[in-house]
Amino acid sequence: MSQTYTKSAVLPVGPDEAFALITEPERLRRWQTVSAAVDLRAGGGYRWTVTPGHIAAGTFREVEPGRRVVFGWGWEGSTELPPDASTVTVTVEPVDGGTRVTLEHADLTDQQAASHAEGWNHYLGRLETLAGSGDAGVDEWSTAPEHLDQLVAAEAALAVLQPVLRGLTDEDRTKPTPCSEFDCHGVAEHLFGSLVGLGSMAGVEVRNPETGSLENRVSVMADQAITGWRARGLDGSVPGPGGHEMPAGFAASILSIELLLHGWDFAQASGQKIEASEELVGYVRGLAEQIIPGSRSRGAFGDEVEPWSGASSLDSLAAYSGRTPVSVG
Repeated sequence: MSQTYTKSAVLPVGPDEAFALITEPERLRRWQTVSAAVDLRAGGGYRWTVTPGHIAAGTFREVEPGRRVVFGWGWEGSTELPPDASTVTVTVEPVDGGTRVTLEHADLTDQQAASHAEGWNHYLGRLETLAGSGDAGVDEWSTAPEHLDQLVAAEAALAVLQPVLRGLTDEDRTKPTPCSEFDCHGVAEHLFGSLVGLGSMAGVEVRNPETGSLENRVSVMADQAITGWRARGLDGSVPGPGGHEMPAGFAASILSIELLLHGWDFAQASGQKIEASEELVGYVRGLAEQIIPGSRSRGAFGDEVEPWSGASSLDSLAAYSGRTPVSVG
């Protein structure tokens, strides 16, 4: 007999905003996903990186804007609950003081219901916090994943970067960064180019949305690049800069280094705090020690500098890459 999970949350927003929070990619990334691709129509698909390395996917079956959405649910790579193997129904209804959002997840085994209950309870709590305060905070499930590899680390580094990008203001655009040749706008343009190039190595065309927030543009482009690498895999070799072949796993390692270090750059320039787990930073440091030494002579990284007093592990990684804080340099 299949099991069904049901839970409601009352949000202090109107029905249209509540519906947007559960369906729009830029809003989903604030409480539930690292990345989200959504084709919101009956028969359209979705693909959400819920946590690094764990990708939910399925098809929208019913869409009533502002009222109800029904979609198939499952996990890429799972034989027990593949995409569209279960059914999620979310209803939105106005109540005194806001909107009640009710989520029902059906067609689950006992074990699946228990594990999904833990996840939904976690994320619906974050949704309530976001709707109430405007900020759900950093999700440790995304920034400190288990079983790190090059692509899981890239997704985790993206999750670390996203809150910093959301915190940037128009005034930050021309502020200097630890990358001496770039202000914040220059770092953003450089990161766009890096993501296009890294996607090309995997055989995918990464497209810049050109509109929307910087967080949206970087998130969409990073997801395209990482998705391309997941499809290609890390075996064999790929064309690198100048047409020289390089091991695929080596090339894919650059993703997490770029996302994490440029997150640090943006945070330094704007005076924000950046939160990354010791496990993630340690893993990316190991990748950096394979890549950065051979890149210094090309000007991609400066000479290693001595970590400053009170430096965190991420600060020490930045120092290894030749960076100093804006206030120190």
